[in-house]
Amino acid sequence: MNKGGIFLSEECDVVVLGTGVAGLTAALAAAHSGSSVRIYEKSSLIGGTSAMSGGIIWMPNNHLQEFAGVDDSREKALAYLESLSLGQIDSDMASTFVDKGPEMLQWIEKVTPCSFHIIDNYPDYHPEHPGGLPQGGRSLDNGLFALPELGEWATKIRNHERGNPVMLTETPLGGATVTPDRTVLGERSDKGQIGMGLALVAGLLSGLLDMGIEPQTQSQASQLINTSEGVTGVTVMQGGKPIDVKARKGVIIATGGFEWNSELVRTFLRGPMTAPAGSPENTGDGLQMAMEVGAKLGNMRNAWWVPVVRIPGEELFGHPSVRLILLERTRPHSIMVNKYGKRFTNEAGNYNAMGGAFHAFDPHKFEYPNEPCWLIFDHRHKLDYEVAGCRAGEQTPEWMFSDNSIEGLALQIGVEGATLRETLTRFNRHAAEGSDPDFHRGESAYDTFNGDQSIEGIQATLQPLDTAPFYAVRIESGSLGTNGGPKTDVSGRVLSLAGGVIPGLYAAGNAMAAPTGMVYGGAGGTLGPAMTFGYIAGMTAASQ
Repeated sequence: MNKGGIFLSEECDVVVLGTGVAGLTAALAAAHSGSSVRIYEKSSLIGGTSAMSGGIIWMPNNHLQEFAGVDDSREKALAYLESLSLGQIDSDMASTFVDKGPEMLQWIEKVTPCSFHIIDNYPDYHPEHPGGLPQGGRSLDNGLFALPELGEWATKIRNHERGNPVMLTETPLGGATVTPDRTVLGERSDKGQIGMGLALVAGLLSGLLDMGIEPQTQSQASQLINTSEGVTGVTVMQGGKPIDVKARKGVIIATGGFEWNSELVRTFLRGPMTAPAGSPENTGDGLQMAMEVGAKLGNMRNAWWVPVVRIPGEELFGHPSVRLILLERTRPHSIMVNKYGKRFTNEAGNYNAMGGAFHAFDPHKFEYPNEPCWLIFDHRHKLDYEVAGCRAGEQTPEWMFSDNSIEGLALQIGVEGATLRETLTRFNRHAAEGSDPDFHRGESAYDTFNGDQSIEGIQATLQPLDTAPFYAVRIESGSLGTNGGPKTDVSGRVLSLAGGVIPGLYAAGNAMAAPTGMVYGGAGGTLGPAMTFGYIAGMTAASQ
């Protein structure tokens, strides 16, 4: 068989593009279904944004809940997603995620070294909504993995040199107030054990390597091979030369989002996103290839939003890097204000919901008044908590503004001093009374979980800022990844603009239109659906 008279140089049953958790899971599913599989990665490193993440999986009605005494059900999970959907979730896709996700999870534990456990008391991101779980049970951590077990592949995983010998449950992000002692950490380091996203990617990769399947790196897919029969392969660039790969059963796009493609960001996203936090290789390759063959698109306005700080001069993988602002804004003695010195949101709300606050548009001034904004905190906060990688204590880095007075701080950051003083006075008065009538900070179980776990009640997140000096850090609207792309059916098959499906083409992860729409259900709300639809796409393609 040929294309333009040139014989295809490689051939297999299923081709997978991308090595994040969606792609790795898809490859595993296809291979275990008896198909020959080739998996290609654009970068020299595998794992994508997944390897940079906390590695948490959000999975309603999972098999671990029974042993933990968690009261969950299919009905609760679907009610929860529907309560947050704003009409943007396809009910069939949501049902498929809820139904097939737990199956996928148990299967992964059987065919790979991955093992999972519930993060105790980690609430859903909107726990008070119908079907939400304030006491948690849906967010799952994964166990440690010894990287030396991968041999030469250990150094081919993105971020491997930054691996830590802890699971997320053992950090403040997972609700821990005490981390493992030095002896335990030393023993783990000696074994090369790592946790979080690195461990999850390593476990999935291990499962593939055990089957004799090795990802091919520095192999960027450039074009789908589309015939009258549908998608029958893909052209991959290796060493500057194009190689046509025939896929007898299908091509699965799992190439991540498009957050690093400024043109696509301007074209599709609903509002400012100035600081991408995912893998720099996420430039929309899969999206553009799917568009070329007539794919129907969905959810293109949305991303997994997150507030971030840029540290001058910091780079990662050759690109400007950012630091996520997660716990800093939820802990006491802090607020966020916009360019006019006014609060504009519940600072302790989940990071994805912050996107809505950043994108509030003032039609009179014709601007986004809340982007960028400022994290303001006092000396007690500075002494007790880390901020954007700056350890708790007296030291003040150059990128952090500081002054002994609120008015002096306002002058430094270009905010009206009287307005900032008024904002702070009002906040402090109500915080001292244990309330936030303006934005209801501390009322949700999620708010206090992400506050100071050593403090009980609303004070874990809500206390006055009244101890000089005062500090400010500039916050931008960032993204963990975009979540729009080719729409699929419940089997992971890409839908066509002309109607029906595009034969031979599948999508999963951030490369597809998110099955949960704009909803980030809880910690791991990206990886859970990504792995589930990777599993589905791999199984479906292999069955052709």
